[in-house]
Formats: sequence, structure tokens, C-alpha cells
Amino acid sequence: MPELPEVETVVRTLNQLVTDKHITNVSVHLPRIIQRPDDPAVFAALLQGQTIRGIERRGKFLRFLLDDLVLVSHLRMEGRYGLYRKDEPVEKHTHVVFHFDDGTELRYRDVRQFGTMHLFAPGEEFVQPPLHKLGLEPLDPAFTFEAFRKAIGGRTTKIKPLLLNQEVIVGIGNIYADEALFAAGLHPEREACSLTKPELLRLHEAIVTTLQEAVDAGGSSIKSYVNGQGEMGMFQQQLNAYGRKDQPCPRCGGAILKTVLGGRGTHFCPSCQKLKRIPGRPAGPRNAASAGRRPRGNAAPSGSPTQGE
Repeated sequence: MPELPEVETVVRTLNQLVTDKHITNVSVHLPRIIQRPDDPAVFAALLQGQTIRGIERRGKFLRFLLDDLVLVSHLRMEGRYGLYRKDEPVEKHTHVVFHFDDGTELRYRDVRQFGTMHLFAPGEEFVQPPLHKLGLEPLDPAFTFEAFRKAIGGRTTKIKPLLLNQEVIVGIGNIYADEALFAAGLHPEREACSLTKPELLRLHEAIVTTLQEAVDAGGSSIKSYVNGQGEMGMFQQQLNAYGRKDQPCPRCGGAILKTVLGGRGTHFCPSCQKLKRIPGRPAGPRNAASAGRRPRGNAAPSGSPTQGE
């Protein structure tokens, strides 16, 4: 699923492609993608004659700002937008087409068919599902350390599932949760309430740095992700933990492990991300393999005690 860096990249590229384009018609080929209004014909009629004034992001959602409407779109697993000439062949799994008066079309394609679209009056989208309960924006100036600590401090939830909770912090999915925890040197099963202030400071910095670096790299193309211009991201080449099961840790050389936490595959280094010992619980395995990559983050080096761990 596209996460904050991928959606932000899509927003930036689409802004270059479709801002100020005038919608003459909308074709809906898969009605269930249209969640609001519940009648796709009404959805299409409301959009006819609207001009796209800009596109913004909220969490993993795109917000198309129109003349007097806001279209909220979620890509889910594999949704993608692309701008085409109207005479170009329409690819399979193209479910919604926005026709413009200049002969171009913005096409929404979704192999998995999980994407959604909601139409609102301006401002209404923030007090209605699906945006009404979203949490902190991690790349916003308001995402200060104090705001972060207040949002997660004292919770008994394990830190990885908490980072995935979009009502707490938006935009972080499986990829960047694993990467931020690796950069901060924190085990994904640590309870949030057990984290010390220095650990929270490390994690706050790791979240911001990891996401910003991923945005700068155009996101991660792990499977099918491409931006609005059909270009792949490059951050997958910089991943330290996610998707690297049994490969050497860039920090200590031990093997990256994969487990399942909260139903999600989770990658971590058991040496650099130690779990606070619980009596009777065995320590994680280690591996002496070596690696030459320099990891991101400022976690304590392997073998050094980390406060609170």
C-alpha cells in the first residue's frame, strides 16, 4: 500500500499534470469505488464542469481541490493515477476516467479494486469519514516532540502497531514503521509506555528523517507503485530492515529477522533492536554475517547499552 512518501510524490506529480484542467465528463466503470455519494451517476454529474485547482495530501489520502467540491481519494493497495490523451488505449483495470476539455484524461487504475473516492463540500471532508479521525501529520511543523510524546506516551500498545494507527500518526505503514524503528534502535514489540525520553527523541527524529528521505527519493517501489508520471521511486534501494529477512544488518552484520506482529510482517535486527528482557523469555538469535552499508539513524552501536533497553 502506498504510504506517506508515495502519496506525497503522487500529489506533487499530479499537481504538475492536472492543475487548472477543466472536467467535462466522468466515466465510472466500477461503481463500488465511489463511496460518496452512493450513486456513481450523481458523482459524475457533480464533477461535470469543475476545474481542478490543486491537489493536497492528508495522511495516505489525496484531496483534489475543485471549484466548490473536494474529492478525497485513497489508493489502497495498488491504485494509481495517470494522465493520457483520449486517443491512447485504455489499460485493463481502469475504473474511473476524468475527461478534460483539452482532450486529455486522468485515469484511475486499480488492479486490486480496493481504492475509494468520496466527494464533499469544502471543509466537510474533515468532519466526515474517512478523514475525520486522522492523527498527527509527521512532516508538518506541528509534529513537535511534545506533540509526538503526548500522542503515544503512556500507551501500553506495542510501538510498531501504534505507529501504524492512523488515528495517532498518519501516513506510516509497514515499510516506514520498520525503517523508523530500525533507525531509532527500538524493538517493534516494545510497549510505548516503556520508552524513555531519549528513546522517544530518537524515534521522533527517525520518523521525520526516514519519511523526508523517502519523499526526496520519490518513495519506495516495492511492488507496483509508480508516481503520477509513471516513474518508480528509489527509496527501496536504501531500506535497512524492511524486506531484508535473513540479510545482514547494515549496522552490526547480524541477520535481519522477520516476524508477524499485529498481523503484519515485521523486520528488525535482534541485536541492534533489543527487546527489554522478560524473565523466562529467550533472547533473539544472532548472526555473524557482515555488511558494508551505512545505516540511517543514531541508535547506539551494537554491543553498547541503550537507555531503557
